[in-house]
Amino acid sequence: MKLAKNLGIATVAAAISVAAVGTKPVQAALVNYGFTVNATSGDNPGQYFGSFQYDDSTLTNTGLETLGVENGLAVTFNYLGTNYTQVDDTDFDSFPIASFNNGEVLGLSYFVADQFAIGSDPNTPNVGGNNFYLIDQSVNTTQVGTVSYAKVPEPLAVGGTAIAAVMGLWMQRKKRATKFVG
Repeated sequence: MKLAKNLGIATVAAAISVAAVGTKPVQAALVNYGFTVNATSGDNPGQYFGSFQYDDSTLTNTGLETLGVENGLAVTFNYLGTNYTQVDDTDFDSFPIASFNNGEVLGLSYFVADQFAIGSDPNTPNVGGNNFYLIDQSVNTTQVGTVSYAKVPEPLAVGGTAIAAVMGLWMQRKKRATKFVG
């Protein structure tokens, strides 16, 4: 009887968790990434932080793909105390872009004149990457670091995990309480 009751509680907990997390809706989703620039050389070594967001509705997750501001790409980056956004890119409207290979983020291609560039290689601006360059006189680039990207979890996924954890703790407590009674 106790096993059936515990199984019933576990089933309810699992159902609540699945309902809270849900399945990916058919419509587009806004996807958020954080990135960290680790500048190891140059005049201002250190870590700098930014984020980007995009609408994933046009991604096919097949081969090399890029998304730009026309796909809702929004970028924020704090470098040396100055906040930069997508409109600060030298070629705004065409850039910045985010690149993907089979649905996996390769990185940004983001260029702010006389400041910095993020990308794979300055000679291939149409492919985003994980290198950080300083820009001098809008043409001279020097690689001074790397960029790492991490997807920011969706609030519903975090909520579903929290609900499952609370239910698990509650079940464990209830199980302990029945051991002391019987």
